[in-house]
Amino acid sequence: MRLQLDGNGSKHSQLARALKRAILGGQMRPGSKLPSTRSLAEDLRLSRNTVLRAYDQLRVEGLGVVRDGAGTYVGDVRTRHEPAAMASSAEAQSAYAARLRDLPPLTLAGGATGMRYDLQYGAPFVDAKVIGAWRAALSAAAERTHTSYAHPQGLLELRESICRFLAMWRGVIASPQDVVIVSGAQQALSLVARIVLDDGATAAIEDPHYQLALHALRAHGARVVGVRTDVEGLVVDEVPANARLVHVTPSHQFPSGTTMSLSRRRRLLDFAAVNSSWILEDDYDGELSYAAKPVPALRSLDKRDRVIYVGSFSKAMFPSLRLGYVVCPQGLRGDLVRAKALDDLGCPAIEQAALHALLERGALDRHLKTSVVELRRRRAALFAGLAQHAKGQVQARDSQLGMHVVGWLPGLDAPALARLIESARRRGLGLHSILPYYQTPPQHPGLLLGFASLFPRQIEAATKILGECLHDVL
Repeated sequence: MRLQLDGNGSKHSQLARALKRAILGGQMRPGSKLPSTRSLAEDLRLSRNTVLRAYDQLRVEGLGVVRDGAGTYVGDVRTRHEPAAMASSAEAQSAYAARLRDLPPLTLAGGATGMRYDLQYGAPFVDAKVIGAWRAALSAAAERTHTSYAHPQGLLELRESICRFLAMWRGVIASPQDVVIVSGAQQALSLVARIVLDDGATAAIEDPHYQLALHALRAHGARVVGVRTDVEGLVVDEVPANARLVHVTPSHQFPSGTTMSLSRRRRLLDFAAVNSSWILEDDYDGELSYAAKPVPALRSLDKRDRVIYVGSFSKAMFPSLRLGYVVCPQGLRGDLVRAKALDDLGCPAIEQAALHALLERGALDRHLKTSVVELRRRRAALFAGLAQHAKGQVQARDSQLGMHVVGWLPGLDAPALARLIESARRRGLGLHSILPYYQTPPQHPGLLLGFASLFPRQIEAATKILGECLHDVL
């Protein structure tokens, strides 16, 4: 097999892209067997672990299928053969489009998978009461909301209620002039990238990282550098001095679950001030804390206005509510509002008015308190199930925050993990590897275990199946 690595990023990501081009380009037909990891590593003079990680990425993207004892095969995918007359159309597209085509397929956390039990991350706890309250607020807002365009920065009353919400739940003090309403955290990142990053500028992200942040920055044309994390969070001393933007999840590092220490937070703020960098704080689930005294947001410590704070209601309420917010440094506010206006003229006013009503009535506060109690029950069920059915085989650390934990599997290697996931799938259990979230492979394979969308009895059944699959694989 002739494969050309492009020299961009880690070796395993280069190999995965080369294999993907070969498969989608029709050089490898669906159902054909991929070379063994050992032989391909020898041919390309790579480590076998690099090839294993590339094959694992193919499996995650649906391009590769592991067959027990038989190796990895090309999945049932549609190739990119197009008539010769169509080639010029693709060649004429922009560099941005070319970067988009080179990214892995978009997979949204929390989508339906068809599994009876799915320990996936991203599907939140949804209470019927908050759904009913939302429908009533939406109906009332539809009758009262003005039919003209809303301001692209967002309804003033919603920005005011968000400021009160942040002060109570996250320790962030802001004025309505600081807040910009956006269509979720993903749009916030895309808009911020446009106003602070030139093409080719350096952006730093955590390793492990949130995949869609990496995708958005690469699509924008940034040079993305992964920075190691440890038990204190981001290793600030390893952030490149020329990093124009640093993307972090300090309250609940995604996906490891670590909380950034106070000393690291201060060091990161000093780094941004000294190097004229911006920090994008993605506080994706900071409200969902089980601790008696939740850790406040990084933005609450920022005295030099370098932190761009991003929050949304996808985890606090539900993902289809595509509303979020940015607490923006004063020096970026005007540019961010202009970028938002050019993007979509502003978020829907009716939904903004309905959300404001929920916040003002305290419905969201009550829902969050209910959510924390229920998530604590479901998390306890997960740990109890792992202790009973996978004791000594899955090492999970409690982070006291959020809707997921990481279960490390020190007794497995990458091929065994693939067999475990496939065995679980056949029994109706969805398991999800943590490896795709890393640029530098972790010491052991692991699973991202989401528990928010399952009842405790379902979690107990899921961990029982997991234990059976581990017994079979080992």
